Amino acid sequence: MTFKIFAELVELKAKTASIFPFLMGFLFSWYHYQQIYLGNMLLFFISMVLFNMAVDIMDNYMDYHNATDVHDYKHETNIIGREQLSLSLVRNMMWTFIIVSALMGIYLASQTSWVILFLGMFSYAMGIFYSAGPKPLSSLPVGEVTSGVTMGIIIPLICVYLNIYDLTAFNWSLVGQVTLMSLPAAFSIANLMLANNTCDVEEDILNNRHTLVSYIGKKRAVTLFQVLVILTFVSATLGVILQIVPLTVLLLWGIFPKIWQNTKAYSKEQIKTKTFPLAIKNLAMVVSVQVVLFFIGVLFHL
Repeated sequence: MTFKIFAELVELKAKTASIFPFLMGFLFSWYHYQQIYLGNMLLFFISMVLFNMAVDIMDNYMDYHNATDVHDYKHETNIIGREQLSLSLVRNMMWTFIIVSALMGIYLASQTSWVILFLGMFSYAMGIFYSAGPKPLSSLPVGEVTSGVTMGIIIPLICVYLNIYDLTAFNWSLVGQVTLMSLPAAFSIANLMLANNTCDVEEDILNNRHTLVSYIGKKRAVTLFQVLVILTFVSATLGVILQIVPLTVLLLWGIFPKIWQNTKAYSKEQIKTKTFPLAIKNLAMVVSVQVVLFFIGVLFHL
């Protein structure tokens, strides 16, 4: 297996969806509590990336197995069939990543708080059932919420509490603050899933995948995409007003014209190879610029 094939199998290009929320949790801990446990951060980062890759492998694996014969998805589109990958190799790689990741997570929980174990178990359940089971979450009208909450909110929440477990109790106030800080990323991640499902809706129906788009239709899905883009910037502004994130995060509005330009182009036509990359660019821009602005705010105590 070449690195290029491996990168596609684990969807390496989509890892911004988890790495930048991790960085936001790191910065939140620094900004509000001035405490970072670098050892915990390193272990959690490795565990998080391994599990994220395992979920993407599982997604491709289950899509390969569940593909129907009414079209050529199984052997022409899916990476496993197209590259004739060994199913045992793919399966063993997936389980190795899951087990190693889980052991690292259990160790972190044993050294910090039972809360980490609970949040980790929730994340693993969402990740595994996202692709596995008779009715995977990715094939139901909850895929956008699942991905947005798990990657956009739970990852920074775990990151934060790994740094401050010995300073403050895990309570609804903390959860609320981290959630509001994380909403721009959560909305953007949900939008990426929504765009993917909108572009693939016909193929998904052939594969018996009934996502949100198959229920509300493409027109309403595009409207929802636009609403989530606007809510991304509104939630960032609210975070500044409530002093959850630094004043510099207001500058996120500086990329709104480009984000909206991409949104309008995507809204005109939803084509996987042509306009779906615009949703990827929107996500990458929002989360990366938010992290940079947050870092600047922390650095200059704004």
